[in-house]
Amino acid sequence: MSTQETLDTAWDAPHPELPVDGTVIVPASKSLTNRYLLLAALAEGPSRISNALASRDSDLMIGALRALGTGIETRQVADGTLELLITPMDLGADMGRVDIDCGLAGTVMRFVPPLAALARGSFTFDGDPHARLRPMAPVLNALSDLGVPLAEHGEPGLLPATVTGTGSLAGGRITVDASGSSQFISALLLVAARTEHGLEITAAAGRIASPDHIEMTVATLRELGVVITRPDERSWKVEPGNISAFERTMEPDLSNAGPFLAAAMVTGGTVRVPHWPTSTTQVGDQWRTILTRMGASITHHADGTLELTGPAEISGIDYADASELAPTLAAICALATGPSRLTGIAHLRGHETDRLAALVTEINNLGGSATELADGLLIEPAPLHGGEFATYADHRMATAGAIIGLAVPGVKVLDIGTTAKTMPDFPELWTTLAASGKAAH
Repeated sequence: MSTQETLDTAWDAPHPELPVDGTVIVPASKSLTNRYLLLAALAEGPSRISNALASRDSDLMIGALRALGTGIETRQVADGTLELLITPMDLGADMGRVDIDCGLAGTVMRFVPPLAALARGSFTFDGDPHARLRPMAPVLNALSDLGVPLAEHGEPGLLPATVTGTGSLAGGRITVDASGSSQFISALLLVAARTEHGLEITAAAGRIASPDHIEMTVATLRELGVVITRPDERSWKVEPGNISAFERTMEPDLSNAGPFLAAAMVTGGTVRVPHWPTSTTQVGDQWRTILTRMGASITHHADGTLELTGPAEISGIDYADASELAPTLAAICALATGPSRLTGIAHLRGHETDRLAALVTEINNLGGSATELADGLLIEPAPLHGGEFATYADHRMATAGAIIGLAVPGVKVLDIGTTAKTMPDFPELWTTLAASGKAAH
C-alpha cells in the first residue's frame, strides 16, 4: 500500500509472530526544530539547523516564518538529513495582509502570533477543522494585554484570528493561564527578548501543563544568550536583548521514539535507538524511567545507542505528568498484567483531539477496560480483540493503535497517514520493525 493510500483507508496493523529485534533511526525532534526555527527568525544573523525534522508540523512552521519575511533555504545533505539555512526576518518591513496556515500544529498556532506582533502587517491565523477546537485564549489574551490589536473571527478564544503588528512590542508584565498548555508561556518567552523593555510572565493560579516543555524553551533561550531570571517558581523575567545566531544539530525526537520502544515492550523483543542524548530537555527522556518501572531492561551504550528489551509480562504503572507520552503509554498499559493510573494529564483534552476521551473510546472498542478520570486515565487488564482503531486526525492516536496491533491480531488503524504530522515515514519504519524478528531468526 502506498503512503497516500494509507491516508484514506484502514491500515492493517502488523502483527508479527516473533518478538521484534531491530534498530530504528528516529527523526529529529519537532519541539526543538520548531523552537530553533522561530529563534533563527529573530536572531542577529544567519543561522544553520542540521538534522532538522522533515514533517508536516515543521513544514507549516517554515511556511509561517517565510510568510513573515524569514529567509529559509532547505538542503538535503549527503547522509539524507535536512539542513536549513535561515536569514532573520526584517521587523521593519511592511508585510501587508498575510494568511498563515497553522494546520493542526500547536507550535505554529501558539508560537507564531507573538512573533507576528513584532512584525509589521495584518496576519490572519487559521488551520485544519480540528485547529478551530484547540484552545488559543491564553496567548490571544496575553497579546491583547500587551496592547496588540486583535480580531477573533469565530468562537472566542479559538482560531481564526488576526494579529496586527506594528513592528515593535513594548513588553511589560502579564499573567498567563498555562493550565491548558505550556505552549502559551513558551510562545511569549520565545519573543520576549525582542520586546523593547523585556517581559515578565507569571503563570495564573492552578496547574502548569507540561512544565518540562517550558524548561526546554528556557534552556534554548539561555543557550543563545538571552537573560532569563525566575522571580519566583511561577514567574519568568526576560531582559531585552539580542538572540545570537547559531549552528545546531537537532536531537532525535524522544517522544516519537516511544512507539518503537513500546514495540519491544509488547512483543518481548529488543529495539535500539541510536544517538540518544546523554543530557536533554526533551520530555521523551522519561521513557527510560517509565519503561524500566514497567519491566524493561534498558542499556545506554557508550556510542549513544539506547537499547531496550521488553519483559515477559508488562507491569502496570502509576505515573503522573506523562504529557505527550500518554497515548503511547496508554497503549502499553492496555497490554499490562496489572492496573495503571496516568494522572496530571487533564490538558490532553485540548490537544489535537480530546486524547483522554479518544483513548478510552478506542481501547474499550477493542475489549479493553479504560476509564476517564478528572485528570487522567485508569486502565485495567482485559483481553483485547481486533477491530478498527480511530485516530481523530491525531498522530499519537495512530501510533497507539499500531502498538496494540503488534500484540493483538486484526487491528485496523484508520488514517495512519496522520503520522506525517511529525513522522512521515512511520508506516514504513513500523512495518520494517515488525518484520525484524523474522529476519533475525
